[in-house]
Amino acid sequence: MRRDLAPHLVALVLALSSALPAAAQESPPRLTAADYQRAERMLAQHTNPLVYHGAVQPRWLDDTRFWYETRTPEGIQYVLVDAARRTRAPAFDPVRLADGLRPLLGPDVDARNLGIRALDVADDRIAVRLRSGGTYVCDLETYSCRAVEGRPEPTRAEVLSPDGARVVFIRDHNLWVRELDTGAETQLTFDGVEDFGYGTNNAGWIRGPNPVVKWSPDSRKIATFQHDGRGVGWMSLASTKVGHPDIDTWRYPLPGDSLIFRIHRVVIDLDRPEGERVVRFRMPPDPHRTTCSDHVMCGGEFGDVEWAADGRTLAFVSSSRDHKRATVRIADVRTGEVRDVFEEVEETFFESNGWRYLADSNEIIWFSQRDDWGHLYLYDAGTGALKRQITTGEWNVLEILRVDEDRRELLVMGNEREPGDPYFRYLYRIGIDDGRVELLTPDSANHVVSISPSGAYFVDVASTPVKPPVSTLRDRNGREIMRLEEADISALVAAGWQPPMPFSVKARDGVTDLYGLLFRPSNFDPDRKYPVVNYIYPGPQSGSVGSRSFRAAHRDLQAIAELGFVVIELDAMGTPGRSKTFHEAYYGNMGDNGLPDQVGGIKQLAERYSWIDIERVGVYGHSGGGFAAAGAILRYPDFYDVAVSQAGNHDNRNYEDDWGEKWQGLLETYPDGTTNYDNQANQLLAENLKGKLLLAHGTLDDNVPPYNTLLLVDALIEANKDFDLLLLPNRRHGFGNEPYMMRRRWDYFVRHLLGAEPPEGYEIGKLQRPVG
Repeated sequence: MRRDLAPHLVALVLALSSALPAAAQESPPRLTAADYQRAERMLAQHTNPLVYHGAVQPRWLDDTRFWYETRTPEGIQYVLVDAARRTRAPAFDPVRLADGLRPLLGPDVDARNLGIRALDVADDRIAVRLRSGGTYVCDLETYSCRAVEGRPEPTRAEVLSPDGARVVFIRDHNLWVRELDTGAETQLTFDGVEDFGYGTNNAGWIRGPNPVVKWSPDSRKIATFQHDGRGVGWMSLASTKVGHPDIDTWRYPLPGDSLIFRIHRVVIDLDRPEGERVVRFRMPPDPHRTTCSDHVMCGGEFGDVEWAADGRTLAFVSSSRDHKRATVRIADVRTGEVRDVFEEVEETFFESNGWRYLADSNEIIWFSQRDDWGHLYLYDAGTGALKRQITTGEWNVLEILRVDEDRRELLVMGNEREPGDPYFRYLYRIGIDDGRVELLTPDSANHVVSISPSGAYFVDVASTPVKPPVSTLRDRNGREIMRLEEADISALVAAGWQPPMPFSVKARDGVTDLYGLLFRPSNFDPDRKYPVVNYIYPGPQSGSVGSRSFRAAHRDLQAIAELGFVVIELDAMGTPGRSKTFHEAYYGNMGDNGLPDQVGGIKQLAERYSWIDIERVGVYGHSGGGFAAAGAILRYPDFYDVAVSQAGNHDNRNYEDDWGEKWQGLLETYPDGTTNYDNQANQLLAENLKGKLLLAHGTLDDNVPPYNTLLLVDALIEANKDFDLLLLPNRRHGFGNEPYMMRRRWDYFVRHLLGAEPPEGYEIGKLQRPVG
């Protein structure tokens, strides 16, 4: 090189360098595998084993005795409690029981985790059924054990009778029963055919092999229906494989379809002779609707159906297709005669937190939000007249747990009646006749209860998102009998865990309080600025936060925070658990998705905390949350910079009929070709995309079919927008937390929101899990 040119070349290089953007001059920072490992250690499989003496889940043996298992540093312990005697003691010696089982099961029996699914304890023996299979009886003095032939357990395709003696199942579109003791099978129906079978478990978005039924209390009758899918539209999905794909095709109604599923109600009487067992209700078929879910199943059985104790009559609710009208009816199951009792009509949608049929007193306890809050009303089941409103005030009955007809009392879960977090659930005793309300769980916390068969005792597990559970045995009046367990989270805290930060902000109206949780990294520095990841599930049937009970891991939210973010989840307007006005805030406009409250809430938090970087905001969600996450970046492109949208129902005209027709209304097409569903369709907003969007869907998602995402993909291509697409072959709806999807989600926020590079080739799931 000529020396006289060197100074000029140096000057040229410096000039060019100064003209380049900063990103071109400096490589972006790179997160390390250690950073991702720190995040991974905050996932449930690593945090849950570090909670000892956690929430008690009692298995009641009779009216006074129950057993439960609890995790300790030494392994799983099994505890037997006698409420009447006020005793609590180990059910057995796990080391000796393991020794007694090894001659039968081999040397791998682990005394730290015996894997007991069910047990029964007598004075001198114990019977255990293992999760791995097999039932064994062991002497509690010698711990010698022998295998016994246990009664067969129902399969997923069977429904057990209340007396435990028989199961009902579907074979070739007809219902059969099998006696568990003898194995004898009896065919109950004979005219079931494809698309018109008995008890068929198909709501379009969910299918199952088990029949939809409700046994009578005496186990001699079955309430069910013929499921009419004739003429209903089809859905098809194709597998990914070498060679010809497997095609899955089934009936899947959509909003606006001329035909949806119908149910022709019947009762099957096992005591009648063949040919006379099926009693058909004398009424037209009902739409495939209930007041309690977007299926005709609630709590694992035929929903909105209540048997009389003597099995002679059956109360049920017929819901209109649009969920605006609920008609209470009573059938004589001997004749099939049906009479209307009363009805409830709503302008938006009606849904119930539960109701009861009191046949002995000829009354119905009915749930309604007619005064804007969820309350119980007492009706005369004979005349249909309203006798009285049982509960009143600005609070909600969330669930009816027990009805004591002799005492004329109810045990219910409720919220919004006590000061503090309005989502905390409490147990109350309610007088049916005088409406007297007694709080039975006094601590300011979220309560989960299990009531003994007689109602004389209950186990109360009290916790909050920041306070670990305390499990207490109480009597029917709420008095403490004994402390069962108090959670020990010292090992969890030693591993770097920290609780989320509860917060409240104002809703879009500037008046209503909204509540949520905020997650910060464990190495949080208040002098730094942290970008925001907004986790969202918009409702309308649930919110983002979920249960207010203690959890060692809230999905992967703390894990994401560990990568250098502040993570926010907020229950916006349009979600349940508050007033009816709150819940129906965006009825008919599902595209709202609570986003005005999410955006406003994050802005309020940024004004409150200087370490929140309001200039860098991302959002993610799955299913309805995927719908909302994509909607967020399309409707608020100047606020949200990055979105990860998983399995989203981006246009509810492409999702199951019950969902859209309940929350958006029946599909209407206007003279100009537009519809009342246009305001919720994400693909109509594709031209608004400015930030980074990752769309993900499973190719065999039979809940939210992948065509929902492909609608948006097609529109984004038409709008000439850049985006990222991840199709997961042969995955169904629940792929959101599988390791690969989780890692891609983390990488996307790290790269596009944090401005860093993720570690190359990191694989979630390789960390050794804690022992316990």
